[in-house]
Amino acid sequence: MTIHYPNGKQYSMPSRNAYPKKSAIVHHSIFGKRGMTLEQEINESNAYYLAHDIAVIHKKPTPIQLVKVDYPKRSAAVIREAYFRKPSTTDYNGIYHGYYLDFDAKETNNKLSFPLKNFHEHQIKHLRACIKQSGVCFAFVKFSKLDRLFLLPATKLFFYWDQQLQGGRKSIPLKNIEQDSYEINYGFNPTIPYLDAVDKMINDFGV
Repeated sequence: MTIHYPNGKQYSMPSRNAYPKKSAIVHHSIFGKRGMTLEQEINESNAYYLAHDIAVIHKKPTPIQLVKVDYPKRSAAVIREAYFRKPSTTDYNGIYHGYYLDFDAKETNNKLSFPLKNFHEHQIKHLRACIKQSGVCFAFVKFSKLDRLFLLPATKLFFYWDQQLQGGRKSIPLKNIEQDSYEINYGFNPTIPYLDAVDKMINDFGV
């Protein structure tokens, strides 16, 4: 199947090898953060929060426009080509204790800094709009090689984003991430207990 972005650029779908096998997921559930992508870790954590009536947070669906569909069988359809209808905003949103949460999740293999190119202008614009409506907005920043995960408040992200546009660094040094973020330690249930960090953020920023 071929999928294109709104600008016409072809989207490369991850191979099956990019996702962990079922045994890897079970192994992770026992020992923590082994064999799962950041998205899977967040989804598993959100499922826990939902099942225990703590929060309702979901990954946003990405609308796709079908272009070519084959019907090899009357009871089956095969999508051959499709386009994303519009650029996505952020990855997740939901409700927690009356607060609207909106956030994105990014990973890097870098060890010393996080590239700002991982974010896009329309995502920053969306987060700014949500904050104007008193939303609680942030980004997960994961240093995959270091197995370290941080919750970076959106207002801190804006500072580095704007600084970049004024000729500053095009990445956020790890030491700055450590200073401006809430580091999250992996747990058992949920896998990522990130709402503890959200509580601290709400308390610190007076949202």
